[in-house]
Amino acid sequence: MSEKAARRQARQQVAAYHEAELAGLVAHVAGAIDQFRDGNLDPFDMDRVLFQYSRAAKELWKYCNLGNVDVVARYIREDPAIDWWKRGTVRER
Repeated sequence: MSEKAARRQARQQVAAYHEAELAGLVAHVAGAIDQFRDGNLDPFDMDRVLFQYSRAAKELWKYCNLGNVDVVARYIREDPAIDWWKRGTVRER
């Protein structure tokens, strides 16, 4: 495989990973919205969920976009899965 084709494949792998992981984060928000609409979450809890989503999505974006695409694709293939939702958790002081 040529270097150009390998990089294209790596970009596609990273893009597919980013899309799938982002969909998982959005699913967390969708579930929280349903709970909010049912009266099981107050506005402050909903705000915390949205804030956690924002932090998690930013971490995911940085992971997928700020490094060498070949290295990121290898990490995606070989390293254990990352819990992006947990990465977005605000640490209590």
